[in-house]
Amino acid sequence: MRHLLLALITTSLAGAALAKLPPLSDEAKAKAAEAAAKSAHAGKVDSYKLCLSMDKVAARYLAEAKKAGRTVNQPTETPPCVDPGPYVPAGATPAAAAPAPAAPAKKS
Repeated sequence: MRHLLLALITTSLAGAALAKLPPLSDEAKAKAAEAAAKSAHAGKVDSYKLCLSMDKVAARYLAEAKKAGRTVNQPTETPPCVDPGPYVPAGATPAAAAPAPAAPAKKS
């Protein structure tokens, strides 16, 4: 009897849990898209930092190997690390390029 009652309660609660949620508002969709864009940019920044650290480790390894007199195979060419730049929100325009520094005044 207990098992039957427990099964009945479980199925009634499961039905309520599977109810369809209301659709997201436009504002909620925009926030979700913004969060996804920020996350994607953070991934690009992490990849860039990893690339820089791998280049640094490889250069140090090659320098130490040469100093120790070991022969090392020529490293495989890899694409250069690409800095993704600062995060720019989807609707915003990137900041204008910084003006060139003014030339120093001539002394007379």
